[in-house]
Amino acid sequence: MAQLKAAMSDTALEALRSRLTGPVLTPGGPEYEDARTVFNGMIDLHPSAIAECASVDDVRRCVECAREEDLELSVRGGGHSVAGMGLTDGGLVIDLRRMHSVTVDPEAMEARVGGGALMRDLDATTAPFGLATTGGRVSTTGVAGFALGGGSGWLERKFGLACDNLLNVDLVTAEGDRVHASAGENPELFWALHGGGGNFGVATQLAFRLHPLPRFSLGLLLFHPDTGPGVVRVYRNLMDEAPDELGGGVIYLVPQPEPFIPDELVGTLMCAVVLTCVGDERMLRDLAAPLTRMGAEAELLTDMPYAEAQKALDDPPGYRNYWSVEHLNSLPDEFIERFCARAHQMLVPSPTQHVLFPFGGAMDRSKADYPVPWRHAAWAVHPLAMWEDPADDHHARDWVHGVCEDTEPWRTGDVYLNFVGDEGSERVVAGRGLDNHQRLAEVKREFDPDNVFHRNHNIWPAHTGYQPPKPRSG
Repeated sequence: MAQLKAAMSDTALEALRSRLTGPVLTPGGPEYEDARTVFNGMIDLHPSAIAECASVDDVRRCVECAREEDLELSVRGGGHSVAGMGLTDGGLVIDLRRMHSVTVDPEAMEARVGGGALMRDLDATTAPFGLATTGGRVSTTGVAGFALGGGSGWLERKFGLACDNLLNVDLVTAEGDRVHASAGENPELFWALHGGGGNFGVATQLAFRLHPLPRFSLGLLLFHPDTGPGVVRVYRNLMDEAPDELGGGVIYLVPQPEPFIPDELVGTLMCAVVLTCVGDERMLRDLAAPLTRMGAEAELLTDMPYAEAQKALDDPPGYRNYWSVEHLNSLPDEFIERFCARAHQMLVPSPTQHVLFPFGGAMDRSKADYPVPWRHAAWAVHPLAMWEDPADDHHARDWVHGVCEDTEPWRTGDVYLNFVGDEGSERVVAGRGLDNHQRLAEVKREFDPDNVFHRNHNIWPAHTGYQPPKPRSG
């Protein structure tokens, strides 16, 4: 890849503005600061220009401009990347947020989703039809980045990963070409888009398989943190035998004011069990009985539309963020003790979350060979640090690293890349598997030989002399 310029020329900027239907924002303009703000408050990058694309042709013109000007190019959908990969310092941002339309074909059980749509856009459009597909765990995540990275969410045990439900994708390539990828058209590219992320082009539209979801229920049980090891053991045993309809996780967190939470618990560390159920409240209560018998400090078990449940645990934007993940094939008592002990080292009060997610179900049973090897783990350990004061940066990072180190005797070595920032090329390879990574590099060579799309968990094109490192073993 050639040396990139640090800024766009005035001539190129004016030419781009004249060709786009959407606005092009630049430093000093009234909307620029808001447009360059992303979820992670630690990210402070200053693009030369942010192009708010309103059409596929706008996207094509931006790619052509970046190539002609030798500018670094980034693609912003939801802006939820913890590493701030939707921005660039000095280059050009393709901002897709105006391309957020979602249409549903209820007879075909399909949704077509614009490249800039958020999860809340998708959920709100499918809900009136009693349909849904696997989304994330918050409503503000961008659908495209989420799905192209594999897509782990509340419904995965029942309906599989988001990428399992991906039917086709429309891309703009590094040459500015429009390409359609599906099982029957550009099938190798389509395979690569099941976990390979944004390495191959700009996803301007995606189609997903939908599933009937007439009833959904949500549970949240809050326990005193000292009872955490016992709670986690009961939850582990419950999920070992649970039907696909039950999901959720254990999350150490600091609750905010809610009608069902006693005032004395607000702002204090609690061990929470989140229960999601593809079924009604009665089904949820029956399944949750081993936990409800433990006597929670606060309890909510209720029918709730899936689109509303997706908003219930939304992460607040603007905080400083540092995340990671490790995967386990089992959850032994020794690890549970370590996990619960680490909770007492969290920054409190803060929105930090110390999370255990159960996998299994449909996502594990799938025989698809997509580049998402972590799908067959039993558990994900996800420390998600969020804080305000830069003076706490060191503490927050050390806590995340400590949580991950605690998994060392049991971890698989796989990594869900949507849950991590820039952790180096070894982790990128681990996220897709070494053999898959080499196959992805061949697809990269065909569709992006100059590595124009590198603001991501990057895959270098094959035959560039780059040798991917072997990922560590579990």
